[in-house]
Amino acid sequence: MTFKDHFSKQAADYAKFRPRYPQQLFDYLGSIAPSRQLAWDCATGNGQAALGLASVFDRVIATDASERQIANGRPHGRVEYRVAPAETSGLESNSVDLIMVAQALHWFDLARFYEEVQRVLKNGGIFAASAYLLLHITPRIDRIINQDYYQRIIGPFWPPERKLVEHFKELPFPFSKVESPKFELAVQWNLEHLTGYLRSWSATQRFIAANHHDPLAEVADDLRGAWGDPAHLRQVFWPLTLRIGVNQT
Repeated sequence: MTFKDHFSKQAADYAKFRPRYPQQLFDYLGSIAPSRQLAWDCATGNGQAALGLASVFDRVIATDASERQIANGRPHGRVEYRVAPAETSGLESNSVDLIMVAQALHWFDLARFYEEVQRVLKNGGIFAASAYLLLHITPRIDRIINQDYYQRIIGPFWPPERKLVEHFKELPFPFSKVESPKFELAVQWNLEHLTGYLRSWSATQRFIAANHHDPLAEVADDLRGAWGDPAHLRQVFWPLTLRIGVNQT
């Protein structure tokens, strides 16, 4: 089975510019897992969630279908990186305490993936999927990025699966649901880091491939005017949607 690869081309930028998940999230996941022996970070990308899980679990297997993403994974003594699709992980049956899918569930063949989840999870094991959508900085900057850029300029270039992030809570979820605390991603970025993040978006890259110029140029002046000094650090945050379930076989 081939996979829809929207990120390998910009894997290095993805590793450099994507926000980190809060440590409180991983502490919480460790507290509800049946044990802390083994976690699987599925569609790990460059390993951001894998490193967080490694602070809590004895061992983390981090898989991604993209060899280039795995090549950009951050080394850690408790993390083993593997190239493998989500639907056929190669993991042993009934071996995993917790499976995490961070910002990737919408790309999977869900019926096949959930079969794999139920195969590899221990009875009572935890499945956790997270997603974040639009950032928040200031009302003016938010309008430029979330309306002018995200919707108007690159909107037609988002893969269809992106819409599933906007409706993340409606995706099939065949597990006994667990109500969780609320979490958010938060960083302090200058303007260069923000534009690096926007350039890592799959729709930005698809726009460039189709039009042979950078769509960020269309909002660059407005964004500089709203930001002020490009070196100025601003607080950027994304509310995190978290869906957690227990495997009961």
